Amino acid sequence: MAESKNESSRPTSVHHVVFAVPPEQLPEAVRLFSELGFRFQTIELDDVGLRVLLDWDGGLELVTPLSTEADDTGAVAQFLQRNGPGVFSVVLRVGDAPAAEQIAKRYGAQTRFRQHRGGDGFELDEIELSVLGLPLTLLSTDLP
Repeated sequence: MAESKNESSRPTSVHHVVFAVPPEQLPEAVRLFSELGFRFQTIELDDVGLRVLLDWDGGLELVTPLSTEADDTGAVAQFLQRNGPGVFSVVLRVGDAPAAEQIAKRYGAQTRFRQHRGGDGFELDEIELSVLGLPLTLLSTDLP
């Protein structure tokens, strides 16, 4: 595994898998994964129109659109319209998401979304992209 320059003590790794789930299937998906031992924290991201259920330690995230409108233009809604439920992205934890994005661009990456969030003592950068046909999200954060 390659080590990042910004977090030399933390190697680059797969952090978690993101499943897109239609709103009407979310309760059943939560029950399934909860019975399997996952423990979710729910976050509503009104600014991007998503409900996120994340088990940070377990490596699993469920995302669903907040809107149930058929014409929802958000990336998750469009994914669900095209593909149905499934793997939306694999999140790679890297030391510096923008630097990792530059590497991915050398392989033809198309960036679909980027965000920076911070507060309550944390910083987080996420860059969602498609490279070599693979749905990846590059994550750098100071969270453990």
